[in-house]
Amino acid sequence: MPRARSILIAGCFFGLACCAGDDVRLLFTGDILLSRQVRREIEVTGRFPWDGFAQLFHGAAWVAGNLEGAVGDPRECLPAASGSPCFDIPPASIPLLTRAGFRALGIANNHAFDLGSAGHRATREALQHEGLEALSWEDSPAFVKIGAYDAAVIAVSLVPGRDGARQQIPSTELRQKLRLARNLADIVVVFIHWGSELLDWPDTEQRNAAGWLVRNGADLIIGHHPHVVQAPECVQGRPVFFSLGNHLFDQKYPATKQGLIADCHIRAGVLECAGIGTQTPTGSAFPQPGVASFVPSCPVRLAPPANVNGYAVRARVLDGEYVMEGRRPLEARAWRSPALPLVSAEAGKLAGPAGPDYLLTLERHPSSLDGEDGLRPYVYEARETGLVARWRGSALAWPLLDAALLPGNSAVLCALHRRDSFLVLQPGASGVRTAAYRWNGFGFSGVDDPQTLEKCRVLFEVER
Repeated sequence: MPRARSILIAGCFFGLACCAGDDVRLLFTGDILLSRQVRREIEVTGRFPWDGFAQLFHGAAWVAGNLEGAVGDPRECLPAASGSPCFDIPPASIPLLTRAGFRALGIANNHAFDLGSAGHRATREALQHEGLEALSWEDSPAFVKIGAYDAAVIAVSLVPGRDGARQQIPSTELRQKLRLARNLADIVVVFIHWGSELLDWPDTEQRNAAGWLVRNGADLIIGHHPHVVQAPECVQGRPVFFSLGNHLFDQKYPATKQGLIADCHIRAGVLECAGIGTQTPTGSAFPQPGVASFVPSCPVRLAPPANVNGYAVRARVLDGEYVMEGRRPLEARAWRSPALPLVSAEAGKLAGPAGPDYLLTLERHPSSLDGEDGLRPYVYEARETGLVARWRGSALAWPLLDAALLPGNSAVLCALHRRDSFLVLQPGASGVRTAAYRWNGFGFSGVDDPQTLEKCRVLFEVER
């Protein structure tokens, strides 16, 4: 269940305009260190690291960066077989981020668990206490209201840290997070830790991952970890900043003292990004604003979120739980669903082209028979009073790993099943099976058409 909070950014900060008309500005920085020599420079000089960025950051609607390390005592650092440094962050440093103008910090990286699970939790809590969004894998997607737009941000790390954990691409869980984000927000941003340190071009893993993320719904990809700038590119029509390099860091190699800020604007429903270079002077870890940096033109027309019976359906996070809100155009009144354990959501014509729009969700619920916590598909109808369940998560033929409407034919539900059965549960059973179903008015019936089944296999990237 998500623990992050939705942040409504309705106004601006320090009296500066964040939106000029329909122009919503979003800024993304590279890696941020608040330990080691950065901490020492702050303490010794008494200077503020972001003195040169006040007008830029406070004049934007949303500013996010990647925070390397964890809040806590350095004595709690976990051992690292690789010799990787431990970045402990003093709690007193976190308010500096708010003062700088940041609104969110990514904490999905190889240093997020330097102080173990307790340190990771303390980091999230310290950020939230300062009104900052903590972008973590566990709480993704985070839904953020920015001006007139709803953004969904997914934080991913492909680089293992002290806990050994990392996400994989492709991944069923990541595909679900992207589907939830794509269908319930205007813009999908992927904040990703990947690549090879000090390599100034994207490696094969990054390129393959970027293509997969875009195919599965990402509008904008913001990359970190190499500590040097990797040139941004258009990938399948979407801007990909493979690495923004360092923003506030104490590394001394010349290339690590150059950074890039992704400078993105949404105007009239179109996202466009440019770049602002930064330069850290020799003998300091504090960056200075530089000149504009070339970024390939890659405008993205944002797709509207799910529409169910005329209601635009959006997601919110309230008190750590997902809820959905629906509103018709030009209507002030909106309905709000109860808290739901959402895994994914999408709208479609389950009853055929002439039928009504329904909302299909995947939700995580315990079984009433054996208590197993598993995925359950739900079908909802949208009315003036809110969502009405037409089908309440009964099991399909086998235990479920994923389910999605077939692109181009939303009357078909494609399912990815485990190999075990409901009679003998073996969640660890090797292999998967795909199946197809159609809505019959009160549930789902199996589809045996070979062509449809093949499309479902392709959708879930299942090899024969």
